[in-house]
Amino acid sequence: MNELKVLILDDESRITEKLKYHLEKRKFNVFTANTPNEGFAVLEKERPGVLILDVMLPGMNGLDILKKVKQEYPNLEIIMISGYGDMDMVIQAMRQGASDFIRKPFQIMDIQLAIERTEKFLLMQSKLEAAENRGALVSKELEGMIEKDFVGESLQIKKVLQMALKAAEDGDVNVLVTGENGTGKEIISRIIHFGSPRKKQVFAPVNSSAIPETLLESEFFGHVKGAFTDARDEKKGYFELANKGTLFLDEIADMPYALQAKLLRAIEENRIKRVGSNKEIPVDVRIISATNKNIEELINEKQFRIDLFHRINTIEINIPPLRERPEDVLPLLKHFVKDIAKRKRKSVPAIAPALVNKLQRYHFPGNVRELRNMVERAMILADSDTLQPEDFPLRGEDTAAKPAVTNGTLNIDEHEQQLIEAALKQTEFNQTKAATLLGISRDALKRKIKKFNIEIVKGIGLDE
Repeated sequence: MNELKVLILDDESRITEKLKYHLEKRKFNVFTANTPNEGFAVLEKERPGVLILDVMLPGMNGLDILKKVKQEYPNLEIIMISGYGDMDMVIQAMRQGASDFIRKPFQIMDIQLAIERTEKFLLMQSKLEAAENRGALVSKELEGMIEKDFVGESLQIKKVLQMALKAAEDGDVNVLVTGENGTGKEIISRIIHFGSPRKKQVFAPVNSSAIPETLLESEFFGHVKGAFTDARDEKKGYFELANKGTLFLDEIADMPYALQAKLLRAIEENRIKRVGSNKEIPVDVRIISATNKNIEELINEKQFRIDLFHRINTIEINIPPLRERPEDVLPLLKHFVKDIAKRKRKSVPAIAPALVNKLQRYHFPGNVRELRNMVERAMILADSDTLQPEDFPLRGEDTAAKPAVTNGTLNIDEHEQQLIEAALKQTEFNQTKAATLLGISRDALKRKIKKFNIEIVKGIGLDE
């Protein structure tokens, strides 16, 4: 295979030269330019496959260069880099054809991995579409567009993939992805988007619990200048920015009740109004939502609207926790070991069978994300060329398989209360850690503490 040609266009020569040095060591054919004119000259002469483009350049904005380059070289893959990227800029760059957006300061490995993803994509385009690995869970094209941490051999996980790809065929149907933290809900959502007719448009992820409640309406629907004290300019909301694409609403169950009605209206009518304006703006957005909570339980508690629930879950996809599919532990373990070894430029260690047996018996409150963190920690600290059970200390290892049954009854509520009290005591009443130990969300734990009227006294045991 010929070396992939890469052009780096950045006004800081120290950045272009440093990237050139490191990327050439990794067998890329690298060219550099520090002004737009130099960059266009190299593009015309060398016809590279990848352009690494800084947003802030002298004489011409990087987004304008992106637009011009995609018009003249539509097959060129462009990776944007910037120290000033907010979500609006990221989405604008992706809509104009950028394949990736990396914020400064970055590691050399960030750029390398971005190029490698692009190289695979370019190679995939230049070959026949026949899959190189017919046993893969997703196609090579789709794999190139998403994170690759959704791995498994279990019937449950194959069914999840099958449902996701089926949902992807319809570009308009709204999907609700449910499952515990760390199971891969956003990855499944990206699979649905990039496998759909909307794949060339924006995938806009929004964490509903991370936005201050006072800004939620403005963030979702935008605002006009002067709509409120800090509204110095007009602003597009997520619905407008994701127009024609997919809006991924993570932690949908945490959305304030008052905003849910406005969200429902926007989804039903395909129209929104910016804050401070009476003008209706048409939007065409596919909604994929995700939650780790029981929404039907929240509906009963009057915390979530039933009409919104029915609108967002035309198709519901539930990702089972890792502890319910132990046969996926080994393929995930192999995948993470190989991926992390490559990223850290280490040799790939062997995996002791006893380690696999140990992990397959573990309850994994943090699911796949926890396993990945375990592997990374072990590969940093382990001295041997084989990963052993002792390299993977497990949370609650001595007590995980010993439920606190003390009164001989089989009453579920009684034992649930005992488990919660035991977890709180073990974590010194740290509710976040206790929730992780129990394999539930912190909000769910808080509801159960209230349900059982458990007294929280920091530093004092429940039996004192």
